Amino acid sequence: MSKVRTKDVEFAEDGQEVREDDYKKKQVFKGATLFWLAYQSTGVIYGDIGTSPLYVYSSTFTSEPNKTDLLGVLSLIIWSITLIVTVKYVLIVLCADDQGEGGTFAMYSLLARYSNISEQDPKMKHTIKLERYMSTDLKPSNRSVRNFLERSSIARVLLKVLAVLGVSLILADGILTPAQSVLGAIQGLKVVKPDISNGTIIGVSCAILVCLFLVQPFGIHRVGSAWAPIVVLWLVFNMAFGIYNLAHHDYTVLKAFSPYFAGHYLVTNKKDGWISLGGILLAFTGVEALFADLGAFSKKAIQISWLGLAYPCLLLAYIGQAAYLADDPSAYSNPFFQTVPPGMFYPSLVLSILAAIVASQAMITSSFQLLSQVMNMSYFPQIKMIYTSDKFHGQVYIPLANWLLMIGTVIVTAVYNNTTRLGHAYGVCVILVTFITTNIVAIVAIVVWRLNWILVITIWLPFILLDSVFLSSALTKVPDGAWFTLLLAVLLATFFILWRYGKENQWRSEAKDRPRLHHLVTKGTDGKHKLSDAFGGGELTTIKGLGIFFDKAGEMVPMVYQEFLRKFEAQQEVHVFLHLRALSKPHVSEEDRYAVSRTTLVNCYRLTIRHGYNDRVISADLGEIVYTELRRAIMAFPSLPALSSSESDGVASSCAVSSSSSAVQSDANSVSKLSFAIPNDASVERRIHKLDSAYKKQVVYIVGKEQLRLLAKKNNLFKRFVLYVFIWLRENTRAKISQMEVPIEKLVEVGFVKDM
Repeated sequence: MSKVRTKDVEFAEDGQEVREDDYKKKQVFKGATLFWLAYQSTGVIYGDIGTSPLYVYSSTFTSEPNKTDLLGVLSLIIWSITLIVTVKYVLIVLCADDQGEGGTFAMYSLLARYSNISEQDPKMKHTIKLERYMSTDLKPSNRSVRNFLERSSIARVLLKVLAVLGVSLILADGILTPAQSVLGAIQGLKVVKPDISNGTIIGVSCAILVCLFLVQPFGIHRVGSAWAPIVVLWLVFNMAFGIYNLAHHDYTVLKAFSPYFAGHYLVTNKKDGWISLGGILLAFTGVEALFADLGAFSKKAIQISWLGLAYPCLLLAYIGQAAYLADDPSAYSNPFFQTVPPGMFYPSLVLSILAAIVASQAMITSSFQLLSQVMNMSYFPQIKMIYTSDKFHGQVYIPLANWLLMIGTVIVTAVYNNTTRLGHAYGVCVILVTFITTNIVAIVAIVVWRLNWILVITIWLPFILLDSVFLSSALTKVPDGAWFTLLLAVLLATFFILWRYGKENQWRSEAKDRPRLHHLVTKGTDGKHKLSDAFGGGELTTIKGLGIFFDKAGEMVPMVYQEFLRKFEAQQEVHVFLHLRALSKPHVSEEDRYAVSRTTLVNCYRLTIRHGYNDRVISADLGEIVYTELRRAIMAFPSLPALSSSESDGVASSCAVSSSSSAVQSDANSVSKLSFAIPNDASVERRIHKLDSAYKKQVVYIVGKEQLRLLAKKNNLFKRFVLYVFIWLRENTRAKISQMEVPIEKLVEVGFVKDM
């Protein structure tokens, strides 16, 4: 593997050191854990694609099929599942993960780490590792593709829009799928009770949907384990029924494995054959969940569950139904129940209803996984997200999304009120997502995997043609109901892009006027600290106590500290820049949690607290924790060299101390760049005494409240409108200061304005 360019050295110079463990890493599972995860994935992922045998043939044929057409449709089903699901998704696309996360947005995030196509969130610099290859490590053709993406603003925008649209389509489908599957399941009761009223069907469907969303807070691992027996039993039933029908009916349908029959069907039926592809694509609806739910499971777990169970069971189900239809074409309108073996009708009815209800879990889980990615990449406001497992780090639950999905699905169920109308809207999102995925994974293959472009085009071309044929057929459903999901997806994508555009403008605004510490605070001729002439030159008075400034970015001078000095021309006896670094793991051990470093100002420190998603960091005793870790770190300071000008940023450089282990860490890169040394004019005893005295007097928490202000002269009318909407949304979704769990009487809020 060629060496890749990283940002590690730059981070060590501009902020506290970044450890390798700070970066998000893909979890690897083996042995019994892997097979247990594969079992769980069966209950979550394959409910949707697994229930397709209930309606594929009835959605494809409009009249009793002849043997030739039946073989053609079966051949199309076999090769669609084989090529699109097995070859493309399971064997190729699942490899295009971003540290274990899947979906079109994960592929975009992966490309952003290997090429300069997107601005990086300053808060994520310490947890997302950039791995852009050196130009010399790329072949000329691969380098040309990367350069084109990096230099062409149109290409960058198009790639971003495609990735966001892919996520939005799945989220929109997440509202439609539960309504379709549950409503279809309850309508199945008409088989035994034909006179059941439509109102009863809708009422029962809505009640089941509410119950389905009520169990989501239990977590994916529990829900998956509960649903898995249903899906496994359902798939095994389908396989057994298929084998039975092959043995008792026309086994010659097995010759449909020849792709000749698929081509002959399309050529013979022409336009009617092309339109019928909209029904055939229902055989792989839910395929997008294989990739979108990747973060909740793993590539190997999904490959095991698909290749070992779902794939052979589904093939045998469709083949068995075709064998029966060859003898009795009139059964096409209800292929599953008409083809069940004698005595198995009622067990299969109960199981089909349960499986259809569970089918919606795939898209519900996908919605949580994808929305978490969107939030992490700053395309959506930060809302409450709960990690439901300490063992499987990618499994998340988002309460607000869950309740909104519940409301949306209930409304859709009530409005559409039957699966025929819903079916028109069903499938378009799926094939459009697969189309987008095919294109983005080709770019990943060239830029990230560094494959020969000829090989990539050779593989990409047949898949994109296959997707295009299915997509063209599915788009004929747009006037009949598919417009609903497309409109919803466009609205979601617009919101995501608007939020990201606003965040990028905010980051640029915040990056301005960020002085280094020695440019902000200097010493006067009398030895007292004062603001530099650029910031007014006022002498700084001393406030009794320990001041804890919350540092959002974790590098340079915190804006809240800069604004505090500007407004009050004063600072605490001892003050610390506190940065909370959230890592993608459940817990961080005590010995790795804290890191303290000095700055050029005596009695001014930087403290970074690394924490996992289940660690409780901000609490009433935060001040005591800060005091304890500072005190422990100061005891290790005698062995450190003198401070340097590079530390005026409050960086760790040569002074970083892992306070819990009292181990001194030095950075040779920073030491080698010292331009001059500032004498260590405060002994350890004096520092300890100063810290003890300040802590006993008072502890004050200082947080910043940033207000964004639009500049009319620098923004045109459209840009002002977009940014105004962003600012309004930001003000109404940002975390409130009252939500902080520190004593409110010790909290100080410093307001400041940033121009956009």
